[in-house]
Amino acid sequence: MMLPEGHGLHPGHPGLRGYICFLNLGTRTLVRARLPLFSDHCAIDSVDGLLLLLREEDSAVRLLHPFTGDIAELPPLANLLPQLAPLLYNCPVPYRVRRLAGIVSASASFSSEAITVMLALHEVHHVAFATTLDRQWTLSSWKYQLGCPPPVSFQGKLYMACYVLYSTVFEIFRIDPPVKDGMGSDYVLHPPKLIATVPEGNLIMPIYLVECSSEILLLGHKDFYMSQIVVFKLADLVLQRCIPITSIGGNTLFISERSLSVTSKALPTPMGDNVICFEPTEDSLVQYHLVSGTWSPATDNCSIYGPVPGPFSLIHLIYNCCIRNRWNSGLIFGRNLKGWFGEV
Repeated sequence: MMLPEGHGLHPGHPGLRGYICFLNLGTRTLVRARLPLFSDHCAIDSVDGLLLLLREEDSAVRLLHPFTGDIAELPPLANLLPQLAPLLYNCPVPYRVRRLAGIVSASASFSSEAITVMLALHEVHHVAFATTLDRQWTLSSWKYQLGCPPPVSFQGKLYMACYVLYSTVFEIFRIDPPVKDGMGSDYVLHPPKLIATVPEGNLIMPIYLVECSSEILLLGHKDFYMSQIVVFKLADLVLQRCIPITSIGGNTLFISERSLSVTSKALPTPMGDNVICFEPTEDSLVQYHLVSGTWSPATDNCSIYGPVPGPFSLIHLIYNCCIRNRWNSGLIFGRNLKGWFGEV
């Protein structure tokens, strides 16, 4: 995972001299890699250890392996603007590509012929796909549900959790990679497929999907008092077994706009089977221990308030990776005079 630097030192900032820090979320290994490509690119997502980049000059999308330097070329995102203009009418034309790329969930599938990438464009709730052999993106003819969190990538597919209106029932959908339409050589992207349902009374909004130990977990608060977090395996829900689990292999889940799973080895203090989230009533980062059902602070106030009197904690930096406009901007999510989303 690419780590933020803070202090406005975004990837490509001259002060970084082309270097970017990466943290292995399984081993806690920290690596600095020189990536001069960031001088005219910005990161819009990461998938399977690869960085999805947007070239600012022409909106070309590129998939980068940060340690080998291998690059997969994809078409410019601007190809989609004529089709999406009615959905972006309130955004000035020069800024529409950046608005479109603001919240993107990418999946990648690999074959001997090409790499296929799907982009869930959360600004417009459409999905686009292209291969490394294509010259333009193909836009889905359908939209996914408004109000649901951004989809999550897993094994080349996209998963999303949606609520059923006026209830606490939730539905899990899967978006498969495009397939040939059977009428020729063209590919078609089928609508999301319903694969599981969470019955009434088990979760409330917001809910989160996260990859953990090679499977998908669904989690959220049990009730409106937000006193308890419950976690379900998607594999169990598919089999209509709605049974909460308390063991997640000793991992810690960071949940926010996007969610991450981190092994206990990667954290500075012994932790395990925990969920770290922002607690608005306490105005702080807190952790919930799944086994004991107890809450405790996730960081101290020094970390929360920023670099003075000390550096950010690793927990704070990892949580920052869950917030897209902090992760790639050189700014750290923290509490100051401007509030939690002030520039730190």
